[in-house]
Amino acid sequence: MPSRFSWDVSAHGSAILSSHGVFYTYLRMKQVVASAALLALLISTGSLFAAEKLYEKGQIAEVEKKAHTGVLYYLVNTPVTQDDPYYEVSVQLKGALYLTEYTPRHAADSLPEDWKPGTEIQAKLIGKHHMSVKGPGGQELQLIVVKRTAGIPETGRKPVPQN
Repeated sequence: MPSRFSWDVSAHGSAILSSHGVFYTYLRMKQVVASAALLALLISTGSLFAAEKLYEKGQIAEVEKKAHTGVLYYLVNTPVTQDDPYYEVSVQLKGALYLTEYTPRHAADSLPEDWKPGTEIQAKLIGKHHMSVKGPGGQELQLIVVKRTAGIPETGRKPVPQN
């Protein structure tokens, strides 16, 4: 019984397997592999040239300890609640005031002692809703941006919200 596939050897020495008009050559497979390797190289080097945002000078405008109250369960129509402490930190950065929240890992944890209003800090925005802040002691905290208010007056007061 004759085979459906036949092997032909071309003049330059590569083998060609032919079947119903479809040809795959050794050289064509080399081109595909080389193209894939080049594409992978280009994709990986693109991330090397991406610029990381640098820290900018800012100032802590206000620090306030607050608590989120959550219902744990109900006991005969009476809610049993738990307070989860967090800190509202207002950060003045590039002519804007950012209202941020910091939630400690444990209820007994607090902000570093040197995080007080008027303290100079280094901060960078990570997207629209996160901020990385380095305090004077070098400790870095991740804050969640809740609100951004533009146009801070130089008097040190909070701006009046515009409706």
